[in-house]
Amino acid sequence: MSRTAPELNHRERAVLTAAEAGRVEMTCSCEPDLYIDGVCFCDQPTGHALVHRGLLRRELDGRPGERAPAALTSAGHLALRDDLARTVL
Repeated sequence: MSRTAPELNHRERAVLTAAEAGRVEMTCSCEPDLYIDGVCFCDQPTGHALVHRGLLRRELDGRPGERAPAALTSAGHLALRDDLARTVL
C-alpha cells in the first residue's frame, strides 16, 4: 500500500518548506500562532490547520505564550515529498 498525503496549496507548501529550513516558530498554546523569520504569519488559520492536520509540531515545550521552534512531523515530510512529486509529473 502506498502512503500519499493530501495535496498542499501554495501557502501551506511555503510554510512547511520554511519550517523544514528552521525559519518557523510557534507559540506554546492549544491554537499555536506561527512566526516566520520572526514576523507574525498573516494567515493564522492556515497555521492552525497544518498543526491540527498533524503536519507541523513544536520542537520544544514551553510556557503558554512562549515561542518554540516548529518542526515538520513525519506526515509533514511526506506531504512535501508527495507534493513535489505531483508537481514534477
